[in-house]
Amino acid sequence: MQNVLKRTWAQINLDAVDNNINQIKSVLAPGCLLCATVKADCYGHGYQYTTQEMVSSGADWFAVSNLAEALQLRRCGIEKPVLILGYTPPENARELVYNDISQAVFSYDYARALSDAVASDGVKVNAHIKIDTGMSRLGFVYHDSVEDFPIFDEIERACRLPGIEPEGVFTHFSSADCADGELFTRLQYDLFLSAVERLRQRGIEFRLRHCSNSAAILRFHEMDFDMVRAGIILYGLYPSAEVEKTLKLLPVMELKTVVSLVKTLSPETPVSYSRTFVTNREMTVATVPIGYADGYPRRLSNRMHMLVGGRPAPIVGNVCMDQCMLDVTGIPGVKEGTEVTVFGADHGAFIGVEELAARAGLIDYEVICGLSRRVPRIYLKNDEIIEVTDYML
Repeated sequence: MQNVLKRTWAQINLDAVDNNINQIKSVLAPGCLLCATVKADCYGHGYQYTTQEMVSSGADWFAVSNLAEALQLRRCGIEKPVLILGYTPPENARELVYNDISQAVFSYDYARALSDAVASDGVKVNAHIKIDTGMSRLGFVYHDSVEDFPIFDEIERACRLPGIEPEGVFTHFSSADCADGELFTRLQYDLFLSAVERLRQRGIEFRLRHCSNSAAILRFHEMDFDMVRAGIILYGLYPSAEVEKTLKLLPVMELKTVVSLVKTLSPETPVSYSRTFVTNREMTVATVPIGYADGYPRRLSNRMHMLVGGRPAPIVGNVCMDQCMLDVTGIPGVKEGTEVTVFGADHGAFIGVEELAARAGLIDYEVICGLSRRVPRIYLKNDEIIEVTDYML
C-alpha cells in the first residue's frame, strides 16, 4: 500500500455500493426512480468515485444539500439530474439553470426571488415544491388539512411564476425510522397525498412526486410514488436499530490505522490526558495514530476497542487529537506498522459503525460524515485498489 496510507485511512468498497443499489432497486415499484442522496461528500465516502459507481449501478438522480455540493458532482462528471434539498441564495439562481440543477422551493417569497433572478434571461429554475407535513424544517406548512388549506394559494402562485418550472413535489418523513413512528408517517403520507391532489385540482401537476427516505423504502413500499430518496442504506447502514434489516446491505466503509509504538507499562502507570486510566498490572500498550481530529470521537475514551489481528484491543486513557492508546496485552506479534481495524472486518472479527456510534452516544451518520478530510480514502473494486483520494495533497 502507498506510503500515504500508512497512518490512518478509510477503505471504500465500490462493490458494496453496487450491491446496495441493486438491493434497493429490487424492492421498488416498477418504474420508480432511485435518487441517491450524496450530501456531505457522500456521507464521508468521497464524491468522485462513489457517485460514478452509483451511476454505473443504476442511480437515476442525485440529491445534495447545497449548490457547492451540486457543482462538485458536475465537476466529477456526473450528468444525471441533481436536486438541491436545502437553500441556494437567489443571486446564484442562474448557476442552477445553466448547470441543470433542480432546486427545492419552500415558500412563495423564495420562489419569487429565484424567479426574479432568472426571468430576464427567459429561463426557468426547475423547482421541487417542498411540503412540510410534519418535519417542521423547510417547506410550505401543511400540518392540518383544514387549518393550513390557504397554503395552496401560495403554492399555486409560486408554481405560476415566470421563472419557475414546477418539476417535482416532495415531503420528508420525520419518524419513519422509529418503532412507534408508523402512525405519524402515515399521517404525513396522507397529508402529502392530499396536497398533491389539491394542487392537481388547480391544474398543477408534477412529473416527479417523492417522499420515501431510507426507512420508508424499507418499511412502506406503497409510498414509493415516482421516485425514492435513498440515503444511509446506500452506504450499507440502517437508519436506526428500530428498522428491520430486510435488505442484504454491505457496509461500504472500513476505517484502518497502524501501530506507531509498542511499550510495556508497569502497574500504577497513568495513561493519556487527565490520567483517566491507570494500569492495574503490567500491560503492553500500543499507540495508534488516530484521534478526534480524524473523526474518532473522544467520547470513546476507555469505552471502546479496536481490532488487532482479529482480537479486541481496548482503548485505554483519553483519546487525543491525533493518537490514542490500546491495551494489546496477550495479542501476539504486535509491532510498529501492525494494521489495526477501527471499524470493519479483521480476521473474522467485525466492528460495526453502529456499535461504535452507540458507545459514543451518536448515530451512524455522525460517525461516517464526521470522518476528517485528512484521512485518505482508498477505493477498492474486486478487492483491488483502483484509486486513492488524499485531500491533503
